[in-house]
Amino acid sequence: MQHRDLFPALVTCLALLVYAWNFMSAGQARGKHKIQAPATAGHPEFERKLRIQENMIEQLIVFLPSLWIFCLTVQPLIGAALGLVFVIGRIIYSLAYAADPSKRGLGFGLGIFPTLILLLGGLVGVIRDFMIDM
Repeated sequence: MQHRDLFPALVTCLALLVYAWNFMSAGQARGKHKIQAPATAGHPEFERKLRIQENMIEQLIVFLPSLWIFCLTVQPLIGAALGLVFVIGRIIYSLAYAADPSKRGLGFGLGIFPTLILLLGGLVGVIRDFMIDM
């Protein structure tokens, strides 16, 4: 395996680390504000951190398969670069949302646009590969 083929795996690990950070932040806020499970409301800080975690998992469901399909059918280095933009965007989103939810736009955009490129590019790559094999 060439090193360039490992970049998507590295980006996957980074994305999952950001999710773990979000997960732990929500748990810490739950403990700090003494919000007993299964409650999902109670203190604004906890609610923001929980929403950050939920949004991250919602994004991962589309991002991770799109990343790998793109990397397998189009180009792994370009896919990994787009994935890195996603990871940076999710960090910006998390920090901004925790401070002031109205400021989350840049981070959201930096997360969603690379995902859409990966998804659509991966779809084109799969269709192209089907056409070549026919």
